[in-house]
Amino acid sequence: MKEKLIFSWLLLIATQVTFGQQSFTINVTNRSNVELNGQPVTVNLQPNIKSAIVKLNGQEIPCQLDDLDGNGQFDELFFLTDLKGKEKQSFEIQLFDKGVPRNYEPQVYAEMLLSNKNVKESNKHDLYISSLMVDNGTNPYWQLHHHGPAFENKLVAYRIYFDHRQTVDIYGKYRQGLELRQTQFYPDSLQKATGFGDDVLWVGSTLGLGTLRGWNGQEPVMLEDVAHRTLRIIARGPLRTIVEVIDDGWNAPTVVSNTPTPITMTTRYTLYAGRRDCMVDIRFDRPATNYQFCTGIINVKNSIEFTDKQGLRGCWGTDWPVSAKDSIGHKRETVGLGICIPSQNVIQELPKDKRNYPYVVATPTNQLHYAITFTSDNEDFGYHTADAWFAWLKKWKQNLDARNSISIRRK
Repeated sequence: MKEKLIFSWLLLIATQVTFGQQSFTINVTNRSNVELNGQPVTVNLQPNIKSAIVKLNGQEIPCQLDDLDGNGQFDELFFLTDLKGKEKQSFEIQLFDKGVPRNYEPQVYAEMLLSNKNVKESNKHDLYISSLMVDNGTNPYWQLHHHGPAFENKLVAYRIYFDHRQTVDIYGKYRQGLELRQTQFYPDSLQKATGFGDDVLWVGSTLGLGTLRGWNGQEPVMLEDVAHRTLRIIARGPLRTIVEVIDDGWNAPTVVSNTPTPITMTTRYTLYAGRRDCMVDIRFDRPATNYQFCTGIINVKNSIEFTDKQGLRGCWGTDWPVSAKDSIGHKRETVGLGICIPSQNVIQELPKDKRNYPYVVATPTNQLHYAITFTSDNEDFGYHTADAWFAWLKKWKQNLDARNSISIRRK
């Protein structure tokens, strides 16, 4: 047997197994005193696995099989667990080379659609797709319904603009539940009257919620000059969604000169069931030592700022969620936003400006990881003051940091 252990600040824990048998046990231990809810665990698979069962204390728990590289083979088994401080759990894993993945209740949802010009209702489009690649100079923003992929769990929903901005936007809920399949990010008046959520943030050309841009030494640079841009939905649940954006041959400014130099960037947005945060995992096709980047959060109108000066930053504010010309049928929305970046990747926390609370970030490797999160004041389950939101952000960072104390062993 061969086992490989991988740890990441961004929650991903995996064990690489060459299977000589189809049943084994994995021990997961929380070495910290922090309670960890929604701890993701992944098992890297050899080819030809068709179905799986995971049990904790003899009881079957939901799991998920994903094909991450698109080769038609499941290469990861995924499940979630809650761990008290210092707790150790043992999971029984069964893998099968026949059958189909078991059918568990969906706790997440993802969709990407082409706009159907024959459909007048904004929540009735029906041209579902899983991926789209466009060439340099092609902008499918208006050809895609809700302008890019949208994904949700029962707490929150996000979308990614499929254009040179690639802005992360948000959809706030009043109650817990999956609803994007019904509203398609644009609830009608009846849905609004019965308690469905809606777009709660105007992002425009700002950083939105944790959008990554280039940095030319003075200001953010959008991803306008790319050879090809691809968006695809990698995983659809039942426990996590993964949306991927590939900017192939992006001519980004470097720190040694303002002359753009091509680099390929792959960004994955992962949303887990039961968590309001979204993980942002970025991989470049080579070490990105000659580049700096910009990310952060939008400066919501009249917002209050929080920062720990160590990569955690948030705001609380109220503004219209759409442009002035589209404000009919909408109300001002109050939201809390947050971003958490590993301090070693922060080059500079820039002062807020009229548009953003920005950071300059960099990586000495070919990877960059951070997390984003938000709350809507509409929620009957969330946070309703700046103080409450900022207190939660502090606990959120403690939770993220404590995940480095997780160990996993195959028994």
